[in-house]
Order: sequence, then C-alpha cells, then structure tokens
Amino acid sequence: MPYTPGTWPTLPAMMLGRAREWGTRPLFRFWREGGWQRLSWGEFAGRVAALAVHLRAQGVAPGDRVLLVSENRPEFSIADCAIMAIGAITVPTYVTNTAADHAYILRDSGARVAIGANARLAARITEAAGEGGLDLLLVMDSPEWATAMDTPADAVLLEAESNAASREALACLIYTSGTGGMPKGVMLPHRALLANREGLLPLAKRLGFAGNTYLSFLPLSHSYEHTVGGFLLPSLGMEIVYSRGADRIAGEFAEIGPAVVTAVPRLFEVMRARMLGQLEKQSPFAQRMFHKTVSLGLRRMDGPRLSLIERIQDAVLDRVIRRRVQARYGGRLLAFVSGSARLDPGLGGFFLALGLPVLQGYGQSEAGPVISCNLPWANRRETVGPPMAGVEARIAGDGEVLIHGDLVMQGYWGAPELTAEALQTDAQGKLWLHTGDVGSLDDGFLRITDRKRDFIKTLGGDMVSPAKVEGLLMAEPEIAQAVIAGEGRLGIVALVVPADGQEAAVKAAVDRVNGRLSNIERIRRFAPVAPFSVEDGTLTPTMKVRRRTVLARNATLVEGLHGGH
Repeated sequence: MPYTPGTWPTLPAMMLGRAREWGTRPLFRFWREGGWQRLSWGEFAGRVAALAVHLRAQGVAPGDRVLLVSENRPEFSIADCAIMAIGAITVPTYVTNTAADHAYILRDSGARVAIGANARLAARITEAAGEGGLDLLLVMDSPEWATAMDTPADAVLLEAESNAASREALACLIYTSGTGGMPKGVMLPHRALLANREGLLPLAKRLGFAGNTYLSFLPLSHSYEHTVGGFLLPSLGMEIVYSRGADRIAGEFAEIGPAVVTAVPRLFEVMRARMLGQLEKQSPFAQRMFHKTVSLGLRRMDGPRLSLIERIQDAVLDRVIRRRVQARYGGRLLAFVSGSARLDPGLGGFFLALGLPVLQGYGQSEAGPVISCNLPWANRRETVGPPMAGVEARIAGDGEVLIHGDLVMQGYWGAPELTAEALQTDAQGKLWLHTGDVGSLDDGFLRITDRKRDFIKTLGGDMVSPAKVEGLLMAEPEIAQAVIAGEGRLGIVALVVPADGQEAAVKAAVDRVNGRLSNIERIRRFAPVAPFSVEDGTLTPTMKVRRRTVLARNATLVEGLHGGH
C-alpha cells in the first residue's frame, strides 16, 4: 500500500514514490558528450528497477554490503537506490581512495560486491580485493551496465516492496574520513536519513526549495552529500545539477543559477582570495566602494547601528555592489551552506556583508549527518545554528555535545566497544550520541569550540585549542592552511601554508594573531610548508586537514621549531 508523502519507511520507497508522482519532472542535470543532459524522475525509477532485477539475478541478497565507487553522476544515485531497494547495504567510498583504502573497507565491511564508475576505478577495486576477489564487480561504463539498464522491470512493484520494509533496516555504511585514526563504519538505518529530511522540511518550505536547483559538487560518498544531495533535496522537489568540478564551479554559479549550494570552508577561503585578488586590479575608487560595502554590511549585522547617512549609503551600495556580486553567483541563492569543518565568523561575515546567504551548519556521519544549521532569519555566524526539528541537544558536564533523536546511528560496524562509548543511555532511558565535540548552547544556538580529544596539553599543563588557533591563522588572508603543535612542550609552534604570493607577509599575519591570543596560546615559532592536499593524504576528500598525518610527515621540522628538545 503506497505511503503518503512524509511517512515513507525507507529511502527507496520515498524516491520511487516521488517518481510515480513526478514522472516527467527533471531530477538530474549532468554534463555529458559536450553538453548538459537531463534525467527525469520516471527514467530514474525505471533504471533503479532494472538494476535491482539485475543485482538480484547476480545473487545480491538482503544484508549484503555493496561497495559503491563513483564520481557524482546519475548512475551513483541509481545504484544507491537499487542496492537499498533489494535490502542490501550501500558502502559508498571516495574515488580518491587508494587500493589500500579500498582494501581496508572491503575487509572491514565484508563487502563481496562492488560497483565502480569506470575501468580505472574497477582496476583499483580489483587490486584491493586481492586473491579472494569479489563475487561481483559491475562497471557503470560497460556493456554489462547498459544491458542491465534494459532489463524489464516493474518500478511500482519495487516501490511496494520498499514500502513493506522497516525504517530500522540498515541503509548504508558510511566510513568516516579518518582524521584521527582508522575509518569506522557508521551504521545508518533508513530512519536516520529520513529524520534528517523531516528536520530540514520546515526550512525548505519557508525558503521555497521546490522547483529550484541544487548545485552538487561535494562527493556523493560523503555522508552529507549522500543524504542531502542524494535523497533529501530531490525528494523536496529540487533538480540536482552535478558540477563538472571545483575548477568549473565559478562559471557554473552564473550558468546554472542554483538556489542551494553546500561548500566546505576551504572553498569560501578560495573564493574570498580570488575576489580580493580581482579587486586589486580595479581602480582605487572601486576598491574603496567594495570595502565600504563590506564594512557597512558588517555594521548592519553586528552594530553599532548605522546612522541615517550610512543607511542611505548602504542602500546605494546594495544596488551597485551587492547585486553585482549576487549576479556572479547566479542571482538566485537562497542558502549557501558551509559544513564539514568550522567556518571562521570573519570569513562568513565577509560574504554575508556582500549579500550572499552563507549559513554555517553542523553534523556528523553518526547523526545522519545533519544536526543543526543557521537560518537566514536567525543567523548567528559564531555558532552552527539551532538544532534541526526533531533533534535534541544538551551539554554534558565536561562540555561534550550530546545528541538525541531518530537521526542517531545504530552504531559502528563490527565495533561494539566503540559503539558503547558513542551511544549511551541516561537514567530516563534516552539514548544519546556522544559527539566528541566540545561546545555550548546559547539561547538555543549551538556553539562548537573544539574536539574533546584534540586539546593540546603543554608541558606546563595548560590546555590549548588547536581549532581556535588554527582558525585565527587561516582567517588571515596571507595564510591558506595551518596546523599547530605543542603536546608536552613548553609552547606552541605552527606549520603554515602561505597564500599565493604572500610568503613574505606571513610573519606579520602570525604577529597579528598572537596579539589576539593569551600567552599560553601564542605561537613561539612557525615554518612554511607545502600545501596540504587530498592527493598526498594530508586532506580528507572533503578538505579537512588530517592533523596527525601533517605532524607525522613534518616531525623533524616540528622538532626543530621546538628547539630539538
């Protein structure tokens, strides 16, 4: 029996139900054969049903884990939905993973089936699988895939099966990016991702997401994009446009005119640097106008209150400067969401002052992953916003952020001890996720200050927050990336990546930051290092710095900064 919208038990039930309602409506837009192509909801459902029949015929059964390795493209979502629809479990992994990365996930998850985008990725998966091999390896860019898409199938029957499944059934295993150790398989039932949708629904309705476009460029294998770009926003009536890559995204803003975009803080840093670099080529008058726009925009948000003359100036600059900036980003942005890592309030304020709706959010793979987000009408950029609808947050005695609600995971795959640490029941019988983040709740807004285990304890016993110091360093335009060290040492030292052409100005930037730090937090010495990257393993695929990796690779340099003792 079909479920009414909003009461679906599983993700495939939701997606196939929407396809039945919205058959001819465009679902995906993607670049192929030199131009933009579209795939409708009806076409999507037909291909999901066909692949589901093919996978069953190949012996894929309920509970089987299926490795999914692909860039952002419609076939990813088709495979994802088909895997879940037959009761199997998707294990999405990054295309940037090495064979060793894939080998670990295959071994840990017990996956015996894999779907890869192309021959190159398939070869890496085959290498990872080793001597035992896989029971099935399906390649999207292959004749077998094309044959599978032509398999006769009944999407309505598959929808009915999906409606008969349980919300508690395991939908996917999301492996954490491993910034602090080996990745863990986060067990997310359909219930958790659907709870995220229910939490997002009030915001989506108020802003009018339906009928608009979402520009997707974060990897679909990341928990946020997998949930939000893969299921939630499509089900709310948005067309998903797959970006051709970070190097094309600036042009795609103007070309596509997206209403919603999700980015990581690093992208905002790059965009600001590019904007300021272009500004330097403008006339002195144009530069003054731009800086005045930012200054008045910040004053309007933070105070002191603008005078009458300043309000008039701000209104003029709104038409002259802000509309021009907004046009560069397509002119239709309703929400420009920053997630995955802390967004410096100054960086967020820069874009807000220019009229771009930057909203900082917060989440964890263990929570579906969306926990909180600022709202256009209630945006405190020094926080990560209020918890979403249906999410309960509280602060433990030691400052740790605890989360309760249907969004919380079932646990870590094959790791009962780690699960017991992360999921704990209180005296009232409520199950709480221990996030490992330290924070506070201020008038209902959640503020994250650090990772519980990431504090640096100096030789004198003082506790220093790396997130705070590194955030201040990277807020300076002369510094692109930074990592600090000082565990068990007399003081703090830093590894910094200078912004392009700013090598000579880094010392002045560090001095400015030291002027805003307490004595125990101040950087005693620093050294420039090469940029951190996904390719060399110092960044995760979503641009988070792997601090331990950076410090391990630069151990000799760090030792020298500490004076060799």
